[in-house]
Amino acid sequence: QVQLVESGGGLVQPGGSLRLSCATSLRIFSTAVMAWYRQAPGKQRELVATITRAGSTIYADSVKGRFTISRDNAKNTVSLRMDSLKPEDTAVYFCNAHGLVIGNYWGQGTQVTVSS
Repeated sequence: QVQLVESGGGLVQPGGSLRLSCATSLRIFSTAVMAWYRQAPGKQRELVATITRAGSTIYADSVKGRFTISRDNAKNTVSLRMDSLKPEDTAVYFCNAHGLVIGNYWGQGTQVTVSS
């Protein structure tokens, strides 16, 4: 059963922008810390950004000032706005939801490719 549904990946030129979205159920969204991770070929999965229910955010140093994570509590979605994209941002991006009560959930991943 799919719990997190991602959308918005694709091919973009360096310096461009993309917006990723992740939709989930109210049961998960209402209690979870939401996050985006990414995994580049041959590398470990790494944290990109997190956002709590209250809206507190944390970003990886590599994306600070370029990426913005946000959550829409009315739509049970979390988004990742990515600006000034670089080739090194190329990766599969995964949505994550976790919490003490609900456990840990992953989306299926969406490919982001930054290339000219």
